[in-house]
Formats: sequence, structure tokens, C-alpha cells
Amino acid sequence: SQIAIHAQYGGVVPELASRDHIRKITPLLNETLTAAKLQAKDITAVAYTKGPGLVGALFVGASFAKALSFAWQVPSIGIHHMEAHLLAPLLEARKPSFPFIALLVSGGHTMLVLVEKIGEYKLLGESVDDAAGEAFDKTAKLLGLKYPGGPAIAQLALKGEPNKYIFPRPLTTKQKNLNFSFSGLKTFTANTFANSNKTAQDKADIAHAFQTAVVDTLYKKCNLAMQQTGIKQLVIAGGVSANAELRAKLPDAFYPRPEYCTDNGAMVAYAGYEKFLLQQQDQDLEINVKARWEIA
Repeated sequence: SQIAIHAQYGGVVPELASRDHIRKITPLLNETLTAAKLQAKDITAVAYTKGPGLVGALFVGASFAKALSFAWQVPSIGIHHMEAHLLAPLLEARKPSFPFIALLVSGGHTMLVLVEKIGEYKLLGESVDDAAGEAFDKTAKLLGLKYPGGPAIAQLALKGEPNKYIFPRPLTTKQKNLNFSFSGLKTFTANTFANSNKTAQDKADIAHAFQTAVVDTLYKKCNLAMQQTGIKQLVIAGGVSANAELRAKLPDAFYPRPEYCTDNGAMVAYAGYEKFLLQQQDQDLEINVKARWEIA
């Protein structure tokens, strides 16, 4: 985890992230192979995150993966970061069958996707401004909480008084589209905090109202997506899917275990495994990453 490195800045600093990746990637590989009791000769493919994301950090992983691919003479497989999140619940004993609706909620993305099968995705809606995770981080910073914002807000919200404040649920009243917008909610939260007495209880009440508004918005959009498509199976993945209130609001959805909600190697390995079975792999050693990459 790089939380300690970025916490003092209240968010990820791209240059620090990629430099730390460079420092850790070789010893991490060695540690992982040792823990798994494997050697280089046992590896049949190397999966890596090709995008979307911070381009410096992506280049570290992609360069390392291509070097391993060349040295070990095995295929490399570039993986879509959000596709890996989307498939993470398939690592669990209780898993969905195709087709299903996926709500992907992380620091940089909030989107609803129709999943027909592996590799066949239709984007139903996405955030038009701040993603849910980003809104959590910015609101946490406003309230003087530590980074990352999601767990900090959730912890403080436990002390909040329900219904002390009622925050808006963006794009849920008249709109029938499946897009998200959390920038207005963030502004509403900032204005409410500015007009409060800024006591510890005020902060807890605001955290509770903010979290409730975000969770309720996600809940309403998921239900709308299932109504419009007729598909009743729902997957929720990405960092925000670890939120206890969200899980309580949508208890029948399929979730990855908490350690597979945030960015992790297991979900990328699983996506790579599925691509490997489908014989989908890189055709050359060119290092090509995508800071932006539509999931469809």
C-alpha cells in the first residue's frame, strides 16, 4: 500500500506513485514467487494493467511485464483496469453467472456496465464529473479527515445523527439515464459545513448525510439499470464496494471480499487467466499503455 506516502497530500501524487512502484516491483515479485512456492519456469503468462490510470505508474508495470515476457518466453496480456475490478467477484465461491449488471465504483470511476460475457461489455452510464470515490476523498479532506476518504467518512458517519441533514441525490429525480454526478453533492456538503458550527458532532452528522446520499444514489441507479435491462444479477466492485452501508443497502449483489475491492494483483491475474484461455494476448513486445480507455 502507498497510503502512507500520499496521505500527507490528501490524494495520489503521480510522480511519487510511479517512483515507489519502481522501488517495490522486483522485491514484490520475488516475495510473491517465494510465498507461492513457484519458480520462473512455472509461469505460463504475465498479466499486467495496461490502463486506464496514471501513465507513469502504468509504464512501470507494463515495462516490467514485457521484460518478464521476453526473459521467460511466455505471453504478456494487457488488462483493462476496470475489467479486472468487474471480474473480481468471480474469484469468490458465490459468483454471478452471465449476463449481469456491474456497478464499478472507485476513486477515479463510477460506471454501470452490462456484462454479456468476458470481453463483451456495454457502458450504460458513468460519472459526468467527480467519481464517487473522488467525492469521498474530497469531502474527507474538507472535514479534516485522513486520506483515503472512504474509510474515514464511513467511520465518522457511525457517530452521526440520521436525518440531521438531508443531502440531494444527484440525477435521480426526473432523469431516466444512468449517469452519475457527484460534484454538486460535494459543493452542497461544503456549503453545509461552512454554515455549521464545525463541532465534532456537526462533522459526524455531515459525514453521515453525505455517505447516505452517495449510497442512496448508487442504489437508485442500480435498480433503474436492472429495470431497464431486465437483468436481476448485480455485481458491485471497486474500492467503494467495500463500504458497509452500500453492502447493507444492496445485500443481494455480488461483491469481492474487501481485500479484492481496492486495486490488487489477484483481480488482474484472474482477468489475465480468462484472456489466456481465450488466446487473447499481446502480439509483440511494444510497451503500450492507455491513460484513458473505454471499457466497451
